[in-house]
Amino acid sequence: MVINHATSSDIDALADLLGILFLEESEFIPDKELQRTALRRIIADPKIGKVLCARDIVKDGTIGDQSGFTSEVMKEISKSSVLIGMVSLLFTESTALGAKVALLEDMVILPQYRGLGVGSVLLSAAIEFASNCGCQRITLLTDQTNLGAHRFYKAHGFNQSNMTAFRLLL
Repeated sequence: MVINHATSSDIDALADLLGILFLEESEFIPDKELQRTALRRIIADPKIGKVLCARDIVKDGTIGDQSGFTSEVMKEISKSSVLIGMVSLLFTESTALGAKVALLEDMVILPQYRGLGVGSVLLSAAIEFASNCGCQRITLLTDQTNLGAHRFYKAHGFNQSNMTAFRLLL
């Protein structure tokens, strides 16, 4: 498995992954064109955020090692691999911290790859990337009923906030 940054050639596969995620979340309905539009904006402008991808590069379906690949090799891997997971980080400024922070907007792994450690590797890469970008905090939302996600994020150092999410659709 390799973790790398999404490119415009990944947009369709990423939109498919978001479709899987949005079918699992009670507040969202998949709309591939809307997902493509947002992904194009994020990928085109690193000030908005970053999408990280997990890719399976091993032909026998097992997950391989990601170490030691040059950027040229990574370009080839992107062409010949299967995108198996993604995480998107969006950036903003926190007035409470007086610093850059990230919102972990979407994280999804293909169902057949869940439970194999892909999510842990991808989340660790996202945390490291946010830290290297100077972010002082990562905030995320999960469905209240998604107890598996709650356990997963707690196992990776996230704490449940006392804040409650409110939304106003415009």
